[in-house]
Amino acid sequence: MNDALTESSKSNPLEENFATLLEETLLSSKKLEGTVIEGTVIAIENDAAVIDVGLKAEGRVPIREFAAPGENPDIGVGDKVEVFLDRMENRNGEAGLSRERARREESWVLLEKAFADTSRVDGMIFGRVKGGFTVDLGGVVAFLPQSQVDVRPVRDISPLMANKQSFQILKMDRRRGNIVVSRRAVMEESRAEARAELLSGLKEGQVLDGVVKNITDYGAFVDLGEVDGLLHVTDIAWRRISHPSEALTIGQSVKVQVIRFNLETERISLGLKQLQEDPWDGAASKYPERSKFTGRVTNITDYGAFVELEAGIEGLVHVSEMSWTKKNVHPGKIISTSEQVEVMILDVDPEKRRISLGLKQCVSNPWEAILETSPVGTIVEGEIKNITEFGLFVGMNDDVDGLIHLSDLSWDKSGEEAVGQYQKGEQVKARVLDIDVDKERVSLGVKQLTDDPFSGAAQTLQKNQVVTCVIANVSAGGLEVKLADGVLGNIRRTDLARDRSEQRADRFSVGEKLDAKIINVDQGGRKITLSVKALEIEEEKRAMEEYGSSSSGASLGEILGAAITQKEEATQTENGVPSDAAEQSPETGGEDEGSELDEKL
Repeated sequence: MNDALTESSKSNPLEENFATLLEETLLSSKKLEGTVIEGTVIAIENDAAVIDVGLKAEGRVPIREFAAPGENPDIGVGDKVEVFLDRMENRNGEAGLSRERARREESWVLLEKAFADTSRVDGMIFGRVKGGFTVDLGGVVAFLPQSQVDVRPVRDISPLMANKQSFQILKMDRRRGNIVVSRRAVMEESRAEARAELLSGLKEGQVLDGVVKNITDYGAFVDLGEVDGLLHVTDIAWRRISHPSEALTIGQSVKVQVIRFNLETERISLGLKQLQEDPWDGAASKYPERSKFTGRVTNITDYGAFVELEAGIEGLVHVSEMSWTKKNVHPGKIISTSEQVEVMILDVDPEKRRISLGLKQCVSNPWEAILETSPVGTIVEGEIKNITEFGLFVGMNDDVDGLIHLSDLSWDKSGEEAVGQYQKGEQVKARVLDIDVDKERVSLGVKQLTDDPFSGAAQTLQKNQVVTCVIANVSAGGLEVKLADGVLGNIRRTDLARDRSEQRADRFSVGEKLDAKIINVDQGGRKITLSVKALEIEEEKRAMEEYGSSSSGASLGEILGAAITQKEEATQTENGVPSDAAEQSPETGGEDEGSELDEKL
């Protein structure tokens, strides 16, 4: 096109001038792209401003670009503004303008100079990103790391948002558009002199004026004048405070006392309650032991509850002092927070600032009432509240349960067997065996409702007595047998026979009858021990004495055979059997029996 214009201009001077001017205009316009130019607002349409920048077409810029983040735009018709020319003409036939990029270009120049001079820049925190916050530096967005917000960790940054702050540029890269700033560096620098001056004259016990700057879960930071001190939650008031916000607000002016001061770490611990009267002064006289007061439950723990008697004075009701009857339960199931309760003063220690309180002492002791209404020996009836591995708990009234131990359920059955006959919720009668008010225990018994069958039977059973018993149980260790009146006895395995080879429990079966000799009667242990072996030895000894001795030439088998034959004949005679019938019996019978006994011997 330029070549054509040049050729044409040779024949016409006017055309030559026009071509030159057009070329210069196009070149100058291209040079304007990517630069900041000045324009005039000629109209405000909807949410955009129409700006004339001296080109063949006007441009439109959103109104929001004329305000910093968090502020309202202030723009009107006729205002002169600087805008960034992105394109001479966009697809809508308008100039591509941007106020935001213009501000950014202006700011980059200033920021680069400030970075080179290590001077401060002003900005505004307007957003939160991962690891920190975004800061507007006159149109340029910078990154503020979390660690660079303050000299101390700040959990709540909302008071700093949308407020102009001073920052120090740590890093910047215009090509990548990255800037990292620090508010902490500015604070450390500006507060260094003031801190040094204040710390040099600071003393413990000194009273200072301050302003609550920040509130956390564990306390509040108080600005003492370019230096912050920590007012811990426990030093705000004598009374219990769950959170510092209950007593303080941000911006509140307070008088505080310096409690501790460390010059090396420059940490200042402040106190507010120390400027108030200590409620523990004279607490021993105000709260004498065994006196009763009404207080409010302020806190509940696993081991008890704290009750506020007055502002600043709390006592502990240990879980063991809460109820006469409710044991091993959480205090929260007995009382609740903020509840008004009556308590008794058990102990006061002003030096340790501790008061021990009792809740159960303010009501009657149900164990003492049981002692009066149901003394030892009384028969009571109640519902089985619980069945455990060691017995039954029976309700005696609304508060007290008595224990029936397994050993007190039955005279003749084991505890494990007897407890299976009972069910929770069942009504049961029992006799009161013992009441221990101090240990808060009541012992009951079911078997004590009847006489001990062992005592009556034991009077008729004597040591060395031979009895007939029935086998009730067979085990590897021996036999359990039942005697008269249902009394149980035991025969050990070694007492089942004289011959060791016959000392086997599997030779016997349940329900079988046998004769045994009583070798021991234990009244206290309610045990009777029997022996088949002892009976066999006794019978052999008696047979030797009655029918002969080995010195006469007769063998032990012959002696026992004769004794057995005589005994059988006597038995048959008693039963009406003729004596000659015994002679007709097989001869081998007596000999076999005698030989069998001989072998046993």
